[in-house]
Amino acid sequence: MKIVLVGNGGREHALAWKLAQSERVSEIVAVPGRYGMHEVAEYLPLDWNSTAELADIITMQAPDLVVVGSEGPLADGIVDVLTKREILVFGPTQAAARIESSKVFAKDLFARYHIPTAAYGSFTDADKAIAFLDEMQAPYVIKADGLAAGKGVVIAETYEDAVEAIHSMLTGDAFGSAGEKIIIEEFMVGEEASLLAFVDGETVIPMIPAQDHKRLLTDDRGPNTGGMGAFAPAAV
Repeated sequence: MKIVLVGNGGREHALAWKLAQSERVSEIVAVPGRYGMHEVAEYLPLDWNSTAELADIITMQAPDLVVVGSEGPLADGIVDVLTKREILVFGPTQAAARIESSKVFAKDLFARYHIPTAAYGSFTDADKAIAFLDEMQAPYVIKADGLAAGKGVVIAETYEDAVEAIHSMLTGDAFGSAGEKIIIEEFMVGEEASLLAFVDGETVIPMIPAQDHKRLLTDDRGPNTGGMGAFAPAAV
């Protein structure tokens, strides 16, 4: 089986490493991939300007299966395009990916279906967002609505820092269009873990819990990054 893997981060490297262990897999091509993956996959360091161009690159590889790891192509609808071309692909559709690509959509979904989540407000207006701070207590959690490479969250220890983060996001200075809407969220204390599951509409198969460490510096200090490291199983 030939697999095309979409992405170039540590997540895709881990996926390539694991997929390469299967006797059913004869070839893995990462798009765009990176040099560090060369021991487990061929990589094509190509750029594309649209989802259609990415789909053309993938189609030319004639894969038996496409695995999409990167959030951006998922949010842009690569699964939908490949499915229309009758290419087998693992990943959520553009509509399903909104729960990851839009924090406002996700939080509103939780509220609508009474799924427990931190108290929040969503805003496009800075004055209304700043007024909402009076209903919260420091530290304040400010989140850009859209995808920001894992960096779109600011934990502001003071009111002044929160106001600065609000203006920085809503003006587009911090995260561009990803910050056109923001979430202000209750700060929650405790161990953080990610629990993902494979689903097919009827069956749910959970994986082991993982813990991602995003802060740049030791002792959970500094700004968020795309991830300084992760491990599993997480002891939570």
